[in-house]
Amino acid sequence: MERELDVQRLRILVEVAHSGSIAEAARRLAFTPSALSQQIAKLEKDLDVRLLERRATGVVLTPVGALVLAQAERVVGELRRARAEIGAVIAEQPLRLALGAFATAGQVLVPSALAALRDRHPRAELSLVDIEPPGGYGLVTSGDLDALITHRYRPGVPAAPHPGLERHKLLDDPLRLVVPAGHPFADRPAHRPVGLRELAGESWISGAPGIPNRVCLESLSRQAEVGVRVAYESADYHAILALITAGLGVALVPASVLTRTDRSRLALHRLAGCAPAREISIVHQRRPTTLVRELIAFLHTAARQTATEGG
Repeated sequence: MERELDVQRLRILVEVAHSGSIAEAARRLAFTPSALSQQIAKLEKDLDVRLLERRATGVVLTPVGALVLAQAERVVGELRRARAEIGAVIAEQPLRLALGAFATAGQVLVPSALAALRDRHPRAELSLVDIEPPGGYGLVTSGDLDALITHRYRPGVPAAPHPGLERHKLLDDPLRLVVPAGHPFADRPAHRPVGLRELAGESWISGAPGIPNRVCLESLSRQAEVGVRVAYESADYHAILALITAGLGVALVPASVLTRTDRSRLALHRLAGCAPAREISIVHQRRPTTLVRELIAFLHTAARQTATEGG
């Protein structure tokens, strides 16, 4: 006879996986680390499989552990939503919304949307955490987050599939070629896009291999059949723009980042023959709460304003 899985042990697995260590999960759940380890061991015994590998830097899910985690996130998420719905019916629980967003979205989309939501629901408990893509999907599934603002670069980076979640596109954030003042292309008229072949021999600034903006740049270079040399690696657009301003190279930068940038020592151009972009989306459960639905509407308003400013 199969053993029925203990929901509390599934919740513990979710917390350990999300925090990356048994010690941190124990702190969040008000357990001792040894007690938490015992609960994980019992879950492994119930399933007759190893779920975690203990390492000096923390814990890592085994391949089977990753599959169990996906199911555990769904179970925990459904229980949290059921508790919230019941609490709302008996008027014991205040409205809550926990949002995850990457850095640029946190600067250009989220502030006005959350402010509008707060004005509509002044007693609601709103929170925001910083999460860089492709992270955060599991937190939405488990109910730790009600929604996640994420992105993918086109071309080169496919949308991350995650069963049980809905995705709504907020903004196509075009990538602009940014060069320093004094560059040979700095004074080129805006109506004349720059081709990648014209940039042969340039020093590029981009993320490390595997980082989404680097994947996009390499995909564009393959399409144009031209090599690009990334001389400086950074995933931080503030650092990238500082390097460009210093005359050290060129880069592709999302237009939304440039709306809040001093452009006096920079020049912006479109790329010829392609339209690379960072597609910004919001991800949430298939049955979004009232706050999530209203947040989406406010985010669309902020996205339209950002698109107008970015050009």
